[in-house]
Amino acid sequence: MNSLTTQHKKVIRHGLRVVDHVLFYTLALLTVAPFVWMILTSFKDMSEIFVYPPKWLPSRLHFENYERAFQAAPFGRYYLNSLFVAFSVTLGQLITCSMAAYAFARMKFPGRDLLFYIFLGTMMIPFHVTMIPSFIILHTLGWIDHYQALIVPGLASAFGTFLLRQFFLTIPKELEEAASLDGAGRFRILWQIIIPLAKPALATLAIFTFMGVFNDFIWALVVINSEEMRTVQLGLAIFRDRHVTEWELLMAGSVTATLPILIVFFSAQKYFIKGIALSGLKE
Repeated sequence: MNSLTTQHKKVIRHGLRVVDHVLFYTLALLTVAPFVWMILTSFKDMSEIFVYPPKWLPSRLHFENYERAFQAAPFGRYYLNSLFVAFSVTLGQLITCSMAAYAFARMKFPGRDLLFYIFLGTMMIPFHVTMIPSFIILHTLGWIDHYQALIVPGLASAFGTFLLRQFFLTIPKELEEAASLDGAGRFRILWQIIIPLAKPALATLAIFTFMGVFNDFIWALVVINSEEMRTVQLGLAIFRDRHVTEWELLMAGSVTATLPILIVFFSAQKYFIKGIALSGLKE
């Protein structure tokens, strides 16, 4: 009787694992499907995009769509702008957020916790509420249609500070105390002890920041006017007209726009997964 019960439980567990795998694979396919459709559409002719029933595979691969997309606008300049802004903001957030996170995690000063909660409260304020005041400040400084308008407002982040603070709290204090006894100051402890141990969290913040800045459209649309200062996302908008949208060129441009993000993600994937797993272990 016991052996039958044990065998019955094994069959049930095996069946549940099969159901889980089928469910997860189905969700994965649904997630990947739009990206696959985008890639395949970039090789289609305009006449094949909206046919019914839909055709996944093009009848012929139109590689000239990519050539036409890059000839339609100076996308090389757009990519240079986007990469420069994304890397600058990412580097700036890694520096400012790591220093602020270390102060909130390790340093003791009056009102530290209250200030931290107020800092976190800014995460609940929608971007559209602060967009107009930020624009007015940048316009007063004369930074509209310059790199400063795209970079400076994003150099600090409440989310990044919170993420790194949670990770810093998991690092043993004994390491800092030993370094302090050897005569190391706060900055030396941060850059030579804390930062090397926080690579997973830093990689996580870097990926989130790079993706957010590189894909940003609204803020770039507000502060950029000239063509030479456009980013990739603004450049893709030229394929959309009031009456006609060149979908094959738009998809070709979108495919190339995702490549930098994929490269950054896969290059830091190991640290990213580890950072997500460890950054919230301690409050």
